[in-house]
Amino acid sequence: MAKAEKRYVCQECGYISVRSLGRCPQCQAWNSMVEEVIVPETSAQKSGRPLALQSKPRRLREISGDMEERLRLPIEEFARVLGGGIVPGSIVLIGGDPGIGKSTLTLQMSIEMARLGTVLYVSGEESERQIKMRAVRLLRSEDGTPLEMPDNLFLVTETNLEAILQHVENTKPRLLIVDSIQTTTLPGMNSSAGSVSQVRECAARLRELAKSSGIAVFLIGHVTKDGAIAGPRVLEHIVDTVLYLEGDHFQAYRLLRSVKNRFGATSEVGVFAMGERGMEEVRNPSEAFLAERMANAPGSAIAVTMEGTRPILVEMQGLTSPTSFGNPRRTPNGVDFNRLLLVIAVLTRRVGLRLGEQDVFVNVVGGLKVTEPAADLAVAAAIASSVKDQPVRADVVLIGEIGLSGELRSVGQIETRLREAAKLGFKTAIVPRKMHRGLPWPEGIQVLEARSLHQALEIAFVEA
Repeated sequence: MAKAEKRYVCQECGYISVRSLGRCPQCQAWNSMVEEVIVPETSAQKSGRPLALQSKPRRLREISGDMEERLRLPIEEFARVLGGGIVPGSIVLIGGDPGIGKSTLTLQMSIEMARLGTVLYVSGEESERQIKMRAVRLLRSEDGTPLEMPDNLFLVTETNLEAILQHVENTKPRLLIVDSIQTTTLPGMNSSAGSVSQVRECAARLRELAKSSGIAVFLIGHVTKDGAIAGPRVLEHIVDTVLYLEGDHFQAYRLLRSVKNRFGATSEVGVFAMGERGMEEVRNPSEAFLAERMANAPGSAIAVTMEGTRPILVEMQGLTSPTSFGNPRRTPNGVDFNRLLLVIAVLTRRVGLRLGEQDVFVNVVGGLKVTEPAADLAVAAAIASSVKDQPVRADVVLIGEIGLSGELRSVGQIETRLREAAKLGFKTAIVPRKMHRGLPWPEGIQVLEARSLHQALEIAFVEA
């Protein structure tokens, strides 16, 4: 009889060790090693298993290169992130913080897709009654009138993957939702639900189902305290598309961001607002983020950031205050901490602002997280505006990366950014010099070029 073997697997990164460790040597996580028992196959089991060659090598030139036909998804913001719709046979992973709206968004998608074909929604965390109550809340018109439930939406509460596959065989859906992959288990494995082995094997079986049957599979995944999808990075390698649902629990806006997509552009973003009827699409996010802006208020500047192929205008707020402690505080909300330190250092050394005695706070309105350097100039203008107590011109957008010498560096897709700013009524844009490249600037907006941060700030402020 084959002898069972023990091994210890890190639940954060998947590192395998033959002995228990208090700290994972790969990801440095404490108390993450969990014991798993592996039972090798016997010789009889191996000999009794036939060798099946289901695949056959084909010449590349003989393979059809036609574009994959997508399933139309009525939720346009969701379809935008997926690359235009749902690809049959694809497997998509959706992650996000608890309570951010993953189940609500996928249930909305299931309801819409059930009008076009059969959908099977598998839940391992909630009861059927709980999901029905949420569906009733979502299926209401603007005046509160209940709408009819689709006939082709099937619901089952199950965690056994073998049973789930049997349900798929019986219902033959076009779309399968599994909520969540961490609660799904294979009965033949000794490890507990949510462990690295269970998550990896269940995802691999579901991938085989998607590729062999053409069923589109959506998996909902939990995230760790660091914001990564729980159950190691190998889970992200198995699937075709990885989406993250982001947002501040105290804000209404939610961002569905693509970080991996084999069928479309990465870093694409869809914007939603959490309301009484679930996730509502925000067709013009720039207008929504600027709706409550106070014009001509010190400490406010407008940046144009690119989220995938979409330009979004956001308000950067800066506030400086004399410090009450020995070391001044630098508090960013929505911007990278190291980029903020860089901007403050350049303002102090190259522009001559005395920020060593000031606490500096920077906030991106709307809960959006801005990571690209093109927002450096707007952050610097907001801080300088607060220090001088002098507002930035209300009709100006600022675009540019700041270098350590105080120079402004060029950014990509400048024409797209300027067209979006002109569409929202902004009259002037301050950009780095030599971004013209001989092409005419977009109509409807005056473009002012600046070589340095000092020169850009002189242009940006309202004349006293």
